[in-house]
Amino acid sequence: MVGALPRIEDLTVDMVMSRKPVTAYASSTIVDVAKIMRDRDVGSVVILDDKGKPVGIVTERDLVVKVLASGLSVDTRVSEVMSKPLITINPSTRIVDAARIMVKRNVRRLIVVEGGSMVGIITEKDILRVAPEMIDILIEAMRINVSEGYNYIGSSISGYCDRCGEWSEDLIEVDGEYLCPECRELKGG
Repeated sequence: MVGALPRIEDLTVDMVMSRKPVTAYASSTIVDVAKIMRDRDVGSVVILDDKGKPVGIVTERDLVVKVLASGLSVDTRVSEVMSKPLITINPSTRIVDAARIMVKRNVRRLIVVEGGSMVGIITEKDILRVAPEMIDILIEAMRINVSEGYNYIGSSISGYCDRCGEWSEDLIEVDGEYLCPECRELKGG
């Protein structure tokens, strides 16, 4: 049997992710990012700090809700409206699990990180393009009441600590900040 297709359960994020996410710097204006989205035909832009480290994401929804509906100037720095912290996963994560994370976190995009560096982005559209049967999985996951005992991925996420700026695979929200274990300990949490 030549070239047997992988089962949906065996597909991983690195098989379907976009390897070159569209990026902009936190110092960019909202209009700059909107033009990037238009010119590159994308629905989101990963925002980098001045050292090139991903610190947030701006989506079409952010532009509508946080800018247009709020009457914010398009000359405002994108860092003021970006969504953060980034929700990240490993390239070896199964796409079934990525879809469940998206549903649980109520996001449509996940940043793919390996060894503390961004290596890609995966969107709902990426997943559904390669696996239409994922629709059933997403519908099933949406029916689950995450507030009543559903603890698929736990309460921690991967990303950069809001306090020290270091990469951690174990960020937990404390008083509106996502903190690494060391900063939680210093804060007394």
